[in-house]
Amino acid sequence: MPQAACAVAPQSPILLREQVGSIAVLTLNRPAARNSLSEDLIAELHGALKEIHDDRAVRAVVIAANGPAFSAGHDLKELTTRRSDADRGRAYFADLMNACSAMMQAIVHLPQPVVAAVQGIATAAGCQLVASCDLAVASETATFATPGVDIGLFCSTPMVALSRNVPRKQAMEMLLTGEPISAATARDIGLINHVVPAGTEREAAIALAQKVALKSAYTVKLGKEAFYRQAEMTLADAYRYAAEVMTENMMARDAEEGIGAFIEKREPKWQDR
Repeated sequence: MPQAACAVAPQSPILLREQVGSIAVLTLNRPAARNSLSEDLIAELHGALKEIHDDRAVRAVVIAANGPAFSAGHDLKELTTRRSDADRGRAYFADLMNACSAMMQAIVHLPQPVVAAVQGIATAAGCQLVASCDLAVASETATFATPGVDIGLFCSTPMVALSRNVPRKQAMEMLLTGEPISAATARDIGLINHVVPAGTEREAAIALAQKVALKSAYTVKLGKEAFYRQAEMTLADAYRYAAEVMTENMMARDAEEGIGAFIEKREPKWQDR
């Protein structure tokens, strides 16, 4: 008789997606690996963001994680296996870092706002992921760090997002010492928005996303794009650009409706245009 094939347990998806009303919840699902951002997980996240981009049923996104850690950053074991490549992994490392950077930028370029729900640690590229989100809610037990310097690998790509969220001196201290900061400190320096009791961060992030989802999707899209664009401009250029955006926004149907509703003391009826 032929030998019976061994039953193989189905592998859990590394990224879960569910819809909570108009909120898309993306959950990192590599708890045994502390949700480290493997090559596959980066690709899954980027793919999900691309799908959400033009989905009118999604008005906001929450990025959460299963297990005790939000994300421990890049998967160092995966990176180390490529040391045996002919080029000692140079081409692979470059491709991976560029893929991760593209995924982080996809969060910024997404028309819908993105809220991080953080529990446990968010380190290195995990901290970068939090900093790349538009808003962030964290458990009171969460910690944040860019500890690459401790292993001889400066957190250069996490630095890009981190330095655009927190003041320069605080960013440099995190990058140069590698020491973790508490959720309260992360809130105080502007890395996250709110600190909540442990175990409630996911619900709090969804609740925050739902507040934004009540607004005109057109207005939110226009405003989010303008926010990030003007931040890279000189003061004069930023004002010129913002005036153009305000003018365009004033011509929108939802601005006309919203202003009319305010004057008439009624709830606005958005058409997202």
